Amino acid sequence: MTAQYIVTGGAGFIGSNIVASLNEQGIDDILVVDDLGTSEKWSNLVGLRYEDYLDKDAFRELVVTNRLGAAKAVFHMGACSATTERDASYLADNNYRVTRELCAWCRDKGARFIYASSGATYGDGSLGYSDRDEVTPTLKPLNMYGYSKHMFDLWALRHRHLDRIVGLKFFNVYGPREDHKDDMRSVVNKAYGQILKTGTVKLFKSSHPDYGDGEQVRDFVYVKDAVKVCLWFAENPDRNGLFNVGTGTCRTWKDLASAVFSAMGKETNISFIDMPDHLKAKYQNHTEADISKLQEAGYDTPFTSLEDGVADYVKTWLDPHRERFE
Repeated sequence: MTAQYIVTGGAGFIGSNIVASLNEQGIDDILVVDDLGTSEKWSNLVGLRYEDYLDKDAFRELVVTNRLGAAKAVFHMGACSATTERDASYLADNNYRVTRELCAWCRDKGARFIYASSGATYGDGSLGYSDRDEVTPTLKPLNMYGYSKHMFDLWALRHRHLDRIVGLKFFNVYGPREDHKDDMRSVVNKAYGQILKTGTVKLFKSSHPDYGDGEQVRDFVYVKDAVKVCLWFAENPDRNGLFNVGTGTCRTWKDLASAVFSAMGKETNISFIDMPDHLKAKYQNHTEADISKLQEAGYDTPFTSLEDGVADYVKTWLDPHRERFE
């Protein structure tokens, strides 16, 4: 089995958007790898063009037994991305061990390897958000999901694989084809549904004295921008390393909610609810990607503003699929 491009997690959020962008470039020689199960993410593939689909376990077997044909590039977006997942053994195998196996296969076959790390590796942010190699070993993720991503980052750094592969630390990505993610959907997606049903958006009250209610901040990045970074690295094989993927500018949850109301042509109406106790100790009150290393690598495409990204998402995706929220 061969394909020009392999996209793991290809029916998922970022993965399916990579497939869509490749299609826009006239490329459909793509192997989509995923675990469709009983979820609705199969619908992300409707209308997309690809050569073949393979279940993730069957794909893993071909990789470890070296029975998979050559590929130009592998976008490894497949992972369990639930920050609330508590099965540490599963996360260590699914997010770390599988990534190691696929990295080794790519190195052996000469395929470009671009994998998804995560902004969750930065923990509470007290050590900053620098993606410099000297900083990476000092980071302390707050949950097992973040640590499972960090495990591979450390391994790749220690064995100097980052000299020839690319790891992307995605911050708070939102946009089309995330409907299947249930509770892990972006707040943009959730807010849209809340506004349709109740006319209001519920945000967590702050549990930190330095932040007012709704004033906690995140680096919100539109998925179309995240995909552009992925494809840029595929086209520039001499640019390697671990890089943050964010706008470099943090915005409040209030800003995000207001942007959704504005895109829907409605007045802002926000209410605040208590944050669950189990989230308080692991909650990130501030994230902001340091993108200087990405810019130094030569990536100079501007990132979409929060207001423009939300407006595009609402008008081109959420409104046309409004019946899913009603």
